[in-house]
Parts: sequence; structure tokens; C-alpha cells
Amino acid sequence: MKIDWIGKLQHLLQTLAFCLAVASIQYAFTPDKSYAPGVVYSILIGTIIWAVVDLGRHLMPSAAETGWPKGPGSVLLVTGGIVSGYFFGNKLGDAICQAFGLFGPRGMAHTEADLRSGILVTVLAGIAGSYWFYSRSRSGYLERQVGEVQRHAKEARLKLLETQLEPHMLFNTLANLRALIGVDAGRAQQMLDHMIAYLRATLDASRAATHPLQAEFDRLRDYLELMAIRMGPRLAYTLDLPPELADLPVPALLLQPLVENSIKHGLEPKVQGGRIMVRASRDAQALVLEVQDTGVGGAQGAEGQGFGLTQVRERLAALHGDRAQMQFTLSPGGAHTRITLPIG
Repeated sequence: MKIDWIGKLQHLLQTLAFCLAVASIQYAFTPDKSYAPGVVYSILIGTIIWAVVDLGRHLMPSAAETGWPKGPGSVLLVTGGIVSGYFFGNKLGDAICQAFGLFGPRGMAHTEADLRSGILVTVLAGIAGSYWFYSRSRSGYLERQVGEVQRHAKEARLKLLETQLEPHMLFNTLANLRALIGVDAGRAQQMLDHMIAYLRATLDASRAATHPLQAEFDRLRDYLELMAIRMGPRLAYTLDLPPELADLPVPALLLQPLVENSIKHGLEPKVQGGRIMVRASRDAQALVLEVQDTGVGGAQGAEGQGFGLTQVRERLAALHGDRAQMQFTLSPGGAHTRITLPIG
């Protein structure tokens, strides 16, 4: 088992703080005695108990949910730690206090009452400290389990959203092809060839949760070229991707529904058509993706709650929670969608 030494250092510091608290409480009940020896004994005894229990448990078969020995092993380990702490801690404490003259002019004198109270305090403090660390270990395990369940649930939800998006995209593309067949068979044949190549690349890309931003823009260019065959000069587009952002990972097919939404609800209803602009930029530690069109604007419906927009919102929430934002606005001159994604 790999030992978390940073965690062990935290446990040691917590143990030292606990020892100081025990020494202060003892001094409060026996103010006639010197404070310094009590601190020395408390720290030495507590540190030895911590070393035996917290380090020794890694040498024994442990339960996964607590990291502590199974069955009576925990009781034996804590008992061994308390006995070792009391015996060796007192021996070292005697030597240190005598060496530095911490007992004062009276010298070292342990009465039977001192021995009884020392044993009682060591046992109670050792049990309390060990139980506290045991509870912390178990709580940490439960928190990790909850986090794991939440992560799997998020992944399942994201996969469901992606599987809903793929047939929606395919249906829209086939519907566009059907509309063109009855108008211009030659252009329909050309569109079919483009569509086969486009769908092959898109469906391959959709099998991955993320891909580089460059791949996302490549798929958009394929799709817009496909739509340009049907709409002709009524469709113009601009794709603006700075080279330094090309390798950033983004959810696959994230912008596809937004571009489809602009064509279906913004440009197609407009007699003269319009332009779609897709831009990527960086704002501090965030990636900003924008899709803007010069379509019919307000006629799209102010809520922006269509299937594609809803899917994008839900995918962003499943992937990044509150760290990702999506804003959809309409004006008389068209629609504008702005997505902000965390970088790193």
C-alpha cells in the first residue's frame, strides 16, 4: 500500500495539537505543578502512540473502507500503541526533564497518584485520538465512494445526451437531402457524396468524449459546405480559430447543434439568407466559443429552448457544472450564442 506522507504529517501535527490540549487540561487541574514537564510527557507519549498506530496499521491487513486492521487487529494495535507510548514516553520524558532541569529544585518525584492519573489520561487520550483518526479515515472513504458514484452517474448522463444528439443530427441532415432531391437531382447527388464523407468523419469523432478544437471546426466546415450545396449563395460562413487554441480539448460535436439551430431557425426562414460566424478566443483561464448569425433574430423565439440548445446546456452542466456557461441572445439582426469553458 502506498503511504500518503503528506497525510501522515498532517496527522502528526494534529496529534501534537491534541497533546498540548491534554497537557493544558492536566495543568488546569494541578496548577501547583510545573507546566513544562506535562507538555514534554504528553508530546512524547502521544507521538509514540501515533507512530505505532498510524504507521503500524500499514503493516497489517487492513479493511478498504477504513485503512485500519480488520477485526481484533485494531484493538491490539491501539493497545500496543498505548502501552508503548506510556512506557517509552515516560522513560524519555524522565531523561529529558532531568537533563534540562524541568522538574525544578525538587527534582523528579512520581507519586502513586501521579502514576494512576498518568495511566488513566494516557488510556483515555489514546483511545479518543485513535477513534478520531479511525472516524476520519472512514468518513474519507465514504466521501470518495460518493464522489465515485456521482462521477459514474455524470458519465452515464453525458453518454445519454450524446446518443440523443447523434440521431438528431443525422435526421436533420437526411431531411435537408430529401428537400433537395425534388428540386435538383444533380445537386442532391453531390450533396449525398458530401454527406457520406461528412457522416463517416462525424460519427467517428462522436465516439470520443472530447477532441481537439481544430477537429470541431473541421466538422463544422464539412457541415457548412454540405449545407451550402443546398442553400447556395443564401449561406455564407466564417470560421475563426486562432492557431494557439487549435489543440485545446472540447466536447465532441459541441458546436454542431448551435450551427444547425442558426441555419434552421435563423437563415432558412430569411429569403435572402445570411451569414454564420463561429469564433474561438481566450479570456483569462477560459475558452470562449461563439456562434452568431444574421438570420431572422427575434422570430426564433426568445427562450432559445430548442432540442439542440437544450442538449448543449445539459452536456456542459454534466461535464463542467457551474464552471461552464452558455448565453443565448436574440436581436432583430440575428442570434448569438456564447459558451465559456474552463481551460485546464
